[in-house]
Amino acid sequence: MAKIKTKFICQNCGYENYKWMGKCPSCNEWNSFVEEIDEKKSKIKKDLKDIKIENIKDVKIDEEDRFKTDIGEMDRVLGGGIVKGSLILVGGDPGIGKSTLLIQIANNLSNKGLKVLYVSGEESVKQIKIRAERIKLESKELYILSETNLDIIKGIIENVSPDILIIDSIQTVYNPDISSAPGSVGQVREGTHILMNIAKRKNIATFLVGHVTKEGSIAGPRVLEHMVDTVLYFEGEAYHSYRILRAIKNRFGSTNEIGMFEMRDIGLVEVQNPSKILISERPRDTSGTIVVPSLEGTRPMLVELQSLVSPTMFGMPRRVAMGIDYNRVILMIAVLEKKVGYNMESYDVYANIVGGLKTKEPAIDLGIISSIASSYRDIPIDSKLTIVGEVGLTGEVRRVNFIEKRIKEAENLGFNTAIVPKANIKDLNKTKGINIIGVNNVLEALDIVLGG
Repeated sequence: MAKIKTKFICQNCGYENYKWMGKCPSCNEWNSFVEEIDEKKSKIKKDLKDIKIENIKDVKIDEEDRFKTDIGEMDRVLGGGIVKGSLILVGGDPGIGKSTLLIQIANNLSNKGLKVLYVSGEESVKQIKIRAERIKLESKELYILSETNLDIIKGIIENVSPDILIIDSIQTVYNPDISSAPGSVGQVREGTHILMNIAKRKNIATFLVGHVTKEGSIAGPRVLEHMVDTVLYFEGEAYHSYRILRAIKNRFGSTNEIGMFEMRDIGLVEVQNPSKILISERPRDTSGTIVVPSLEGTRPMLVELQSLVSPTMFGMPRRVAMGIDYNRVILMIAVLEKKVGYNMESYDVYANIVGGLKTKEPAIDLGIISSIASSYRDIPIDSKLTIVGEVGLTGEVRRVNFIEKRIKEAENLGFNTAIVPKANIKDLNKTKGINIIGVNNVLEALDIVLGG
């Protein structure tokens, strides 16, 4: 009798080894190796005569190759809609709203006459119906299935031939030909590969819901993200009703776009004007707060930056950054110390973007410096003033991209003064409803913001 060969696979990154290891040499995760049977698959030979190649100039594309979801924020993130035959991976924390968003998309598409198959391995058919009634959905061509066996799911797909397929979630689906448990690296990889082949062969747009690890990344091997066409992350905080949909990978559009939603009792509702909501509760006549026109993809958004500078109680001051790149905050503090002359070594500095947003763009540098300086000197900043600019280590203020879009958004929300890099002044000749002030360095900006 032939001896069964086994191998050990890291459940975090997919690294394989024929001996158990306490620490994965690839991702440095401890106790992540699980034993699985090493199964050799038979090779399938194809006749080269049956394989056709096409010249790229002969391939025709029309607008019908995309499905509009009628959810503007979703279409924006996807690059204009769902591409036929694409494979989309949606990740996010438990309870964040992944299933709710996908059932709403399924409802909208089915009402357009498209055939949608929603396969759930975590909920029964009745539970899905209860959720659909709670958010008041009425679908015409939406078919639901509660199943985890991949062979049965494949058979149903062949019989139904849907235009849209939703698998919720990929970690619950298992292939009976593989001996490992559902959710293991082997099962997830094999299941995704089979569903990808079906999606491409039958031209079915497929959504896969993926669980996330405690670090916030999608559970399973990194190869999973390489196999799919689009990777979407659904972000949000448990104590906030707002959710942000962000594309990490997108073969059919930009990865810089974001979509914003609000979770209500009727489901997820689009936030058409995020800027207005993010600054609606901004305090007045308080030091340490300023509004900065940030840019997410092609969308300008006004975000409120808050800083708190307080004397430290320990020998080493604390530096805390929420929603901002920690290293940029440290650099801005160093510029304040060296170029402005502020003594920050005996003060704790806390910096935060209100609303749970995250941004790493350097255009908010001048806003970070202004809010820290305002809190340090305890001088409130004019509530109708906004500021934007990248700051270099010598204290100079550098130009930023898409300045006209940023200032136009500030003008629409009632701001009357904008401090911008002097190099961007020539790009703002058409702006009339807002006073534009150009600055060359940090000292000039702080003189205006804090009144000298």
